[in-house]
Amino acid sequence: MTANVVIQFLNGLAGASSLFLVATGLSIIFGVSRIVNFAHGSLYMLGMYLAWSLIAFFGRGSPFGFWGGVLGAALAVGVAGALVEMLVLRRIYRAPEMFQLLATFALVLVVKDAALWLWGAEDLLGPRAPGLRGAVEILGRRVPEYDLLLIAVGPVVLGLLWLLMNRTRWGTLVRAATQDREMVAVLGVDQAKLFTSVFFLGAFLAGLGGALQLPREPANLAVDLSIVADAFVVVVVGGMGSIGGAFLAALLIAQAKAMCIAIGDVELFGTVFSFSKFTLVAEFAIMAAVLVVRPWGLLGRPPAAARGAGAVEPPLVPPGPLFWPAAMLAVLVLALVPLGGEGYALVLLIDIAIFALFAASLHFLMGPAGMVSFGHAAYFGLGSYAAGLAFLKLGWPVEAALLAAPAIGGAGALLFGWFCVRLSGVYLAMLTLAFAQIVWSVVFQWDAFTGGSNGLVGLWPQGWLKDRTTLYLAVLLVSALGIFALWRMVHAPFGYALRAARDSALRADAIGIDVRRFQWIGFALAGTFAGLAGGLFAFSKGSISPETLGVARSVDGLVMVLLGGVQTLTGPVLGATAFTLLQDEIARATTYWRAVLGLAILAIVLVFPMGIAGALRILVARAGAGR
Repeated sequence: MTANVVIQFLNGLAGASSLFLVATGLSIIFGVSRIVNFAHGSLYMLGMYLAWSLIAFFGRGSPFGFWGGVLGAALAVGVAGALVEMLVLRRIYRAPEMFQLLATFALVLVVKDAALWLWGAEDLLGPRAPGLRGAVEILGRRVPEYDLLLIAVGPVVLGLLWLLMNRTRWGTLVRAATQDREMVAVLGVDQAKLFTSVFFLGAFLAGLGGALQLPREPANLAVDLSIVADAFVVVVVGGMGSIGGAFLAALLIAQAKAMCIAIGDVELFGTVFSFSKFTLVAEFAIMAAVLVVRPWGLLGRPPAAARGAGAVEPPLVPPGPLFWPAAMLAVLVLALVPLGGEGYALVLLIDIAIFALFAASLHFLMGPAGMVSFGHAAYFGLGSYAAGLAFLKLGWPVEAALLAAPAIGGAGALLFGWFCVRLSGVYLAMLTLAFAQIVWSVVFQWDAFTGGSNGLVGLWPQGWLKDRTTLYLAVLLVSALGIFALWRMVHAPFGYALRAARDSALRADAIGIDVRRFQWIGFALAGTFAGLAGGLFAFSKGSISPETLGVARSVDGLVMVLLGGVQTLTGPVLGATAFTLLQDEIARATTYWRAVLGLAILAIVLVFPMGIAGALRILVARAGAGR
């Protein structure tokens, strides 16, 4: 047992080095630019693929071939990061921060398909480093020499970064920008050059982390999202912009996973607990615990206080006299679609209606309430599983099972929201992600109850909802009523109180608004309607799986809201429609549909930084002014 613990401890140290490299690059970029860079995992993935190619080009058998390939890959990724900053992100620095996130998500799609085109879909495992192909015996176990080298890499890079940040003028500027970017701009620092250099360093570290990991882990197309989730956790636990915090958090999380593997199965009170399965959620449990106790991370600092009035979001324009009649007419037209046949279009419209409700629930949280969620799919998935389990396990009819969906979705949001509303900004967003991943882990591993990775099947509704046309009309009606209820609440006194708390919590509190209570209720309401959408989704598809509440589903919801526009009521509906149609049409037209979809999203972000609905509103206003 002792030998096993020691070996896993060393494995944890080796894993912590690569995790630290990618996370500290992300931390430096966010600290200076305030961009939540979803594409950082893609840079790590590019480092792996480029290292594989460059090592083969320089020669696999020689030290120069291996280390030249690793360093060359890291430099190439650094240049790619700088180019992305100059050509894409620099154009949208004035756009809302969440649209910058949407642009980086589009880059994830483009890079993934570029890697698919260049290197194919198969996993690529790199060669072992020359001179480090053996193993060292420790306590009767063999530890690879390369792992021992990686253990030393983390502290060495930490030391070099400390010298760079504390002994150079450039490092002083980076630290100053991390603490107070506005003051650095006032002092006359060229922010464009500073941001580009920061992106180069952050991308270089991500590429270096990926290249060094190649002998231990094959390059594959799924590594980008998995590593960026880990990196975000490390950055948040350590504290945004803190290099030392990133190193400490990487050690903590890597060791927590390693110790779970070392402990293995433990029998307590006649029940066997598998700690090895806890590795799927250990980092998110740690992040949730840290954020609840210390909201700014282990070594992070609260953001600098604003010197002037806070930025107030533009108000949502109240619906005009023709808005509700137009909305009712649109629903009526959609209800007449089955008269034209029951083909694939009907299936697509069901998806659009469900995702429009899901996006509207997230918009209610992001727009009026000002709370960004990276884990909103948790309530969508809870609703799906609640309806499915009530239907299959309890034998409830579809109508009763569907009522369980918003109830369980809302209950989950009520529980998690109590913790989440105590935070703000990216810390709140990451705590929502942590809770969502915990729920996903439970669903994924509870085979006896949820079906585990296989999910639940046989959810096709019976009776009057068995007919596809009737099901479509029911989904359309329920989704429309749900969206109508959310829209009405936005312009009710409750919605105005939420917006007051969003724009100025201190002033709202001064006039008697219980900010946290209103935000908590808003969080629960958003989860309730997301759960309703999840219940509809379960019966429309006939089956559900853990992917229903995974990170990808949450990201889809964010894309829908941002694509449509946060500052309009119709934004989430238009965004859900556009995203679903784009994804469907492009996926059927080409193998590289992700790249085309990413480029389309990127074009929309660059041309319409306020979203589709915001652009339409501007065009209508200009047309009216022209008359």
